[in-house]
Amino acid sequence: MFTGIIESTGKIQSKRKNSLTIKAPKLISELQTGSSIAVDGACLTVTKKGKDSFEADVMPITFERTTLGQRKKDDLVNLELAMLGSKRFEGHIVGGHVEGTAKLTEMKIVDNAYHLTFKMPEELSKYVVATGSIAINGISLTVMDVVENKFTVGIIPHTWENTNLQNLKIGDMVNIETDILAKYAEKLTKKK
Repeated sequence: MFTGIIESTGKIQSKRKNSLTIKAPKLISELQTGSSIAVDGACLTVTKKGKDSFEADVMPITFERTTLGQRKKDDLVNLELAMLGSKRFEGHIVGGHVEGTAKLTEMKIVDNAYHLTFKMPEELSKYVVATGSIAINGISLTVMDVVENKFTVGIIPHTWENTNLQNLKIGDMVNIETDILAKYAEKLTKKK
């Protein structure tokens, strides 16, 4: 389990048919073979550890359903280690199970915040509510507004400067994971 509080960014060193190698010098000392790590929100397992990089196996379906399939050498990715039970819980419950991608349709600066609007798949829009939580590229964010299948989030300067959101352009795709609590609530209240 993750919280959506990005600990570092890493750079893609190589991408093969079934794996990624990511340079992550700030986190490498905390990783070992078998560690879970969220890469742009997708939970991967460390299979090999080097001096300043790690390798993770990636299933074909993960490359297909996330932006990891389009990543290239030197692309910046957000990284978060699995949550420790002894640490303060910040952000929100993030499983590392990316449900789909969303397209950036609008970006503007309002005072000290970056307002980003994304178009999401219609089937996910029922799980996204204003002032609710969403994970974008693994980052725990609060939804500011929802109109049909578009939602807007606000990004503070610290998050902008310390994640790969700073590299986004209109039309770019991001990984999204909606709030898991909404899905459980839906299942529990659904009539049989």
